[in-house]
Amino acid sequence: MINLAVNYMGIELKNPIIAGASGMSTDLNMLKRLEKAGASAVVYKTLFEEQINLERAHFDDQLESMGGLHAEMTSLYPKLQHAGPEAYLVGLKKAKESMSIPVFASLNCLYDSTWLEYASLIEKTGVDGLEINFYFVPGDFEADGRLIEDAHLDLVKLIKSKIKIPVAVKLSSFYSNPLNFISRLEKVGADAVVIFNRMFEPEINTEDLKHIAPLYLSHEGDYRLALRYAGLLFGNAKASICANTGIYQGSDVIKMLLAGADCVQVVSTLYKNKPEHIATMLQEMESWMEAKKYDSIADFKGKLSKKGLKDPFVYKRGQYIDLLLGSDQLLK
Repeated sequence: MINLAVNYMGIELKNPIIAGASGMSTDLNMLKRLEKAGASAVVYKTLFEEQINLERAHFDDQLESMGGLHAEMTSLYPKLQHAGPEAYLVGLKKAKESMSIPVFASLNCLYDSTWLEYASLIEKTGVDGLEINFYFVPGDFEADGRLIEDAHLDLVKLIKSKIKIPVAVKLSSFYSNPLNFISRLEKVGADAVVIFNRMFEPEINTEDLKHIAPLYLSHEGDYRLALRYAGLLFGNAKASICANTGIYQGSDVIKMLLAGADCVQVVSTLYKNKPEHIATMLQEMESWMEAKKYDSIADFKGKLSKKGLKDPFVYKRGQYIDLLLGSDQLLK
């Protein structure tokens, strides 16, 4: 019998497919569909401190504009306050209580004090782990890369000292040396890394002459950068490796496992192909494993990692040269 079980941050998952953070995770009916389709875990939609601050400011503006509408009733107004993260925490707790599979929270904050406050509140909901979402966009020419990394490392260390649930760090690919940074993350206690955070870039409408923010889903094949780093990390990292972005089919999951990832997160394929597509992906994996006579994922995980190959150039510049030479044939 095929065994798809994997271990992620010390937590046993029935298979390597996790439903990543997205808007669909706030819908309990959708969560049930994901669970029924075979998702091994879900990451609840990210709590952004920036969003909370914007909502609070908008709420205050609305109250102020209504303050003088009826002078005689002013004293009867209740003392209203913006809910802050409470609404998110209530939804997260309901999700955890309604699911039989692990539920992870996702968090992105601006200030260290808020990171700690929200992380502690999230832990109290009973979730199985916390994903720290380092969605950082440099905007300061004077900011030194090493100082940015040190600040992130200090933050992970601080959070790990305050909560007991496992902590994963979701990274962008824009660190000068992601391998070195991941190694340093391990030393301060990170239990896992998610590679990589997909950056949503601004776009320009040339007709209206203004910036727009279209929501682009990832494309099939966008997983290749994560594939490379999974192959480099396998056997050299103690933290769990979770691959992300552009993973659409069961064959994509298999590729990530062959490179050395412990599990994957999927989102775009769920929007395009519906939650039930997870069942199809799992069936594709089982069929492939049966054909290759693999009983468990451990039988082939990391088989095509840098550590598992004799060819030292696959993950280095030699591959780039081969691709360039091969592309010359397309012109003939």
